[in-house]
Amino acid sequence: MAVDRDHVLRTAAALLTRKATATMDEVARAAGISRATLHRQFAGRDALVRALEALGIAECEAALDAARPDEGPAADAVRRLIRAIEPSAGLLAFLYTENQLFEGEQQNEGWFRIDARLAALFRRGQESGEFRIDLTPAWLTEALYGLLASGAWAVSEGRVARNDFTHMIAELLLGGAVRREEP
Repeated sequence: MAVDRDHVLRTAAALLTRKATATMDEVARAAGISRATLHRQFAGRDALVRALEALGIAECEAALDAARPDEGPAADAVRRLIRAIEPSAGLLAFLYTENQLFEGEQQNEGWFRIDARLAALFRRGQESGEFRIDLTPAWLTEALYGLLASGAWAVSEGRVARNDFTHMIAELLLGGAVRREEP
């Protein structure tokens, strides 16, 4: 029987989002395969996490493409992005806490590409006068990541309705990023 790698990765992402300390045995069980089969696909937890990272990067880049960050007002583009990334927010929440992904010089180039695209969106909003200029694009990017992760955890724990995800994140982020007219 052929193993559906995408199914295994998505099952692992869902499990690890709820329980970051899940063992490889638990991941295999959740995916409906043996530990040996899982081990043939991923030599260990590090390999599995790296594969999840690649999936997360691909999904972030696809969400950025779908959000059309260069079109229309920057605030609208941010809202489109949050809506587009919502299905992957749980995976991003898990990856956000995986320190091994951000240690040393081995950081995946994909995160640099995503960070640059997000920073460009926030910079565009600053240049158009939509967003505050006292908050750096890098900080706004990190704030977005943090809010996405927090929102995913709140939804998965049932503290927040899934239908409110996009609105709550966008309004909190943009409410703090909107440039105020000085008196």
